[in-house]
Amino acid sequence: NSTELTFPEPHCFEVGDRVIVQRPSTKEWIEKIGADKIGIYVDYHLTKWEPGDFDINWDRTVVAITPRSITIDAPLTNSLDPQFGGGKVSKYTWNGRIKNVGIENIRLISAYDPANAKDENHRWMGITLENVSDSWVRRMVAEHFVSSAVAVWETAKRITIEDCKSLAPVGEIGAYRRYAFQTLGQQVLFQRCYAEYAYHSFSVGFTTPGPNAFVQCYSYLPFSFSGAIGGWASGILFDKMTVDGGNISLAFRDVDGQGGGWAAANSVCWQCRAAKIFLDNPPGAQNWAFGSWAQGYGNGSHELSDSFLKPESLYYAQLEARTGKKSTDNPKILIYDTDRSTALSPELALKYSERSKKADLTMEAWIDLMIEAYPLETDTTGGIQIDQIRKKAQEVNHASKKAAVTIHNGWIVRGDQVLTGKRERTSLWRGSTRPSELANPQPNLLRFVPGRIGRGLTDNLDTLASDLIRENVVVMQNYPSLWYERRRDDHARTRRADADVWAPFYEQPFSRSGQGEAFDRLSKYDLTQWNPWYWARLKKFANLADENGLLFIEEHYLQHNLIEEGAHWVDYPWRSANNINDLGFAENTFYAGDKRVFMAGEFYDTTHVVRKHFHRAYIRKSLDSFKDNTNVIHHLGMEYTGPLHFVEFWLDVIAEWEKENNQDVLVMLTGTKNVQDAILSDPKRSGHVDIIEILQWQYRDDGSLYAPAGGLSLAPRQYARIMEVGESSFDQVYRAVNEYRAKYPGKAVVYSRRGGNFSNWAAFLAGGSLVNLPAIKNDQFFKDTAEMGCVPVENPQNKVYTLGKKGTGYIIFCESSELKIDLENDKNDYHLRWVNPSTGAIVDSGTKLQGGDIRTVAAPAEGAVVVWLSKK
Repeated sequence: NSTELTFPEPHCFEVGDRVIVQRPSTKEWIEKIGADKIGIYVDYHLTKWEPGDFDINWDRTVVAITPRSITIDAPLTNSLDPQFGGGKVSKYTWNGRIKNVGIENIRLISAYDPANAKDENHRWMGITLENVSDSWVRRMVAEHFVSSAVAVWETAKRITIEDCKSLAPVGEIGAYRRYAFQTLGQQVLFQRCYAEYAYHSFSVGFTTPGPNAFVQCYSYLPFSFSGAIGGWASGILFDKMTVDGGNISLAFRDVDGQGGGWAAANSVCWQCRAAKIFLDNPPGAQNWAFGSWAQGYGNGSHELSDSFLKPESLYYAQLEARTGKKSTDNPKILIYDTDRSTALSPELALKYSERSKKADLTMEAWIDLMIEAYPLETDTTGGIQIDQIRKKAQEVNHASKKAAVTIHNGWIVRGDQVLTGKRERTSLWRGSTRPSELANPQPNLLRFVPGRIGRGLTDNLDTLASDLIRENVVVMQNYPSLWYERRRDDHARTRRADADVWAPFYEQPFSRSGQGEAFDRLSKYDLTQWNPWYWARLKKFANLADENGLLFIEEHYLQHNLIEEGAHWVDYPWRSANNINDLGFAENTFYAGDKRVFMAGEFYDTTHVVRKHFHRAYIRKSLDSFKDNTNVIHHLGMEYTGPLHFVEFWLDVIAEWEKENNQDVLVMLTGTKNVQDAILSDPKRSGHVDIIEILQWQYRDDGSLYAPAGGLSLAPRQYARIMEVGESSFDQVYRAVNEYRAKYPGKAVVYSRRGGNFSNWAAFLAGGSLVNLPAIKNDQFFKDTAEMGCVPVENPQNKVYTLGKKGTGYIIFCESSELKIDLENDKNDYHLRWVNPSTGAIVDSGTKLQGGDIRTVAAPAEGAVVVWLSKK
């Protein structure tokens, strides 16, 4: 509750400075409160608190100073303890933050599928507030939204939400849905708000700094509690709040809420009504409830239960004490009838009898009465009209597409340049919304955190594309994620006890049906109904790839769900228990050794009429979705070790689609070597393969072959446990790529395995595409490459490998810094440059080699070098 902060030394703050006061979440504090022991798992640590993740950051303004102290405009809601790291005050500026804005007098309706009472393919959030201060939402009604009517995020402060309603939400009944009014911001006032059929009607989230107040808020028949969701939110006031048919919780959540632990600190319930009020006192802090009409639980301070208290509202009493005057909102307080009702007079009994003919006045009706009694004065002079905004939007020019990706001379090229650079893949699983996870997240096209946009949340695809280009990424690969929600990260194989799912969510290709319950306790999937958000996101990124010169590889399947850990199969949409489509997989699932699952044989069975039908529809959807894109490659799946017949089926469906649409698509063939070779020797199907990927096999450094067989229901890493994988070498990487390039000169070859030193250059010199070369800042290098072929290696021991074409030029890799160049059979003159094979830096030698010369040249530095001879 302090507003004055003192320092051991003189400070530089001034009145009017905006500051962040930070209370660190140190290792010592986390251990003291026992949060380091929340949900300790054997393999995957998901829920214990980590230092730095639970810092509290109060956003304040300096209103007075002394040489060694400052006074801030609002009190702190938690102590700053020297033994737990004390605190830190930092001045900041934020010119981009908006203020003095509001949304009012509006009704928002989200259109949904009336045939699905749990439809989620419509708008989730009504209004969100971010990067804003001193602003408001009032007199707003939100109908049918999946999640929030109003959500206030961390970057918002001094916000008022009043006279608002959340009505008839439509969506699953589970976590992150039906969070009618929620805040992660500070100095936020929710007053006279009504929510029905919510999950968390009124909630305060992770490390919310406070103070935040919910005054005269009413929840009707919620599915879960109102209160603190988890993670040490401090300074919460629930004042005259009613939860009709539900609970209020400021309790210890333990593992729930992704390690919510101590959910609230230094918070108060004042004259609240609910079925139950859960109240715990965390170590070093307190929580109180005064005048509760509810069953009390926990070791928090429950005072004066079943009593009508004065003041009627603690919030307005504190406001008056702080300002010295009564609030103009005082008449809007709904006064509870506190007349005696036990030893009452006959006259009072008659009065109550007469009054009972009318329904009690609830907050929903009270809001309408207040809106009617206190009309707003509206002046739109100078306001921007919606037609002006629409006209401006129509004038925006869309980015033009860059050159298409094609196969030229056995290279993957965009326009006239060979594509090289890093390859990025979407994250497979894992993730949370804690700061440590958001600091350096893996990109994902289909990660979804309701209402939240940013790295590690719901990725902004434009930002993602810019990030990839800046980091010299040329390829983005996407595959369906391992599972939808984070609770499964613990790899348990049980049906979940409830639908309190954890974000971030990894969306799946199919929509939920609204029927029954899958193993995550949300409704089952319908494999005939596509998830529009999923496919729209992929389409948008494919368009961005076209516009920005990126390559997008769409992997149709993720085999990880079918083999290895049984947890991979548990929530899989294709599993019979998780959909309404009668695919005929055996239930309950057999787990070998009570752990492993072996469903690949059943999944890849193309003789099963029903499953074959759904596979065909899914493959065709993957093709239809990118029909108009030029930079998309279709891929079966990076882990595919399945049978030959499923690859044949996959290619046949693609061929069928191409014929119907009179269009060719780029197809990359992956898999085990025996399956690849069988396809490539098949005259019918080989023609539909444009790119060969070397991923599941390699030549060892001794020249022997590591090549697991396909179709044996073993995953790549399972093979690695029973077969000697060995290490490959520069020469053997070159050999693997060059063999396929020589045998199938019209097809590109991509080497996707790890290799030894400079194995990237080995693949490149062998004619391999999409090689992760360092950023070489000269387009001509890649234009020349597109016209070159591989020059046979006469003596591999010398480590001299060449790409070349007479009249175009040569690219030569050599492990020695001295190199003999023989142009005896090429009468063209060439300009010589050195390329650093590690950094891509180019050094112009200033030397022009005469056609027909034989010359020894010395590199400007020791070690491996790349020589580039070019006509230009």
